Parts: sequence; structure tokens; C-alpha cells
Amino acid sequence: MRPTDLTVAAVVEHEGRFLLVEEYVSGRRVFSQPGGHIEAGESPEQAVVRETTEETACEIACEELVGVYLWIHPQTRQQFLRIIFAARFLNCDEHGKLDDGVISRHWLTLDEIASRQTRLRSPAVLRCVNDYVAGKRQSDALLTGMLPLHHNVDRVIASADLV
Repeated sequence: MRPTDLTVAAVVEHEGRFLLVEEYVSGRRVFSQPGGHIEAGESPEQAVVRETTEETACEIACEELVGVYLWIHPQTRQQFLRIIFAARFLNCDEHGKLDDGVISRHWLTLDEIASRQTRLRSPAVLRCVNDYVAGKRQSDALLTGMLPLHHNVDRVIASADLV
């Protein structure tokens, strides 16, 4: 089995809409929250701010931990562990360059996201937004005792919600 893919992502709500990126993944055009991998020496919070800026040209402030989610790809059995943060929108550079592979950024309502279920990168995209809207939040202490995360993936997986 391949190692678990550990990523962070942000649920960013502004004026009743959520920030998503449209990108190509494995030859498919899909929608997902902005996010990506944690770089060496970076906290999960720093990674989600950096990744959101790179992918969307938008600035955010990382706020609360929504949750940790585990999704297993049904065909490949690859495991994806996503750490999801609620983030406050600060601003966007309308002319800013988007990360390679990102087609565009979108501000979508919850209904618009739900109507794109077959085009979401994974079921975790809608699950995270629904949990955010429902007010689900986790204590940051959940991750604090597991840093650095790359060395504690098994412990993080044990605390994850299965999608």
C-alpha cells in the first residue's frame, strides 16, 4: 500500500459563498477547497494559508480546526488524510497568478457545490463544507500533540472522520 497522502485545506466562506478551485487531477476537471501539502518546517496552519494564496491569489487568516478526514479512493485504495481549517477571507488579487494546474477560483453557494458532486475531487469536499456550516469544530489540541504530523500519521488517522 502507498503511504497516506497528508494534506491541508481551507473552508473559506465570504458573503454566503465558499472559495473553491477548479483544477485538473488525473485527467479530470474537478472542484476542491484550496489546499495542499505541508512543507518541511511548516505548521498545518501556515501550510493552509500558503497553499490558499498560491492556488487562488486570495489572502486568508486561518482560524479554527474543522476536522481531520480520511478518504480512501475506491479504485486505487490510496488513503488521503485532509486536515480542514475554517479560514476568514481577507482579500483577493483579481490579477494574481494562480498555481500551476489551477484553472480558476470560484465562489459557490452550498447548493452549487452539492450540485457538482460528480465533479468534486472527493466526497470530502462537500462533507467538510457541510460540517463547517453545521458548526463542527475540533480542538487545536488534537494536532498539537501529534506534531510533526509526518511522524504521527497513524495517530492522526485514528482521530479522523472516515468520508
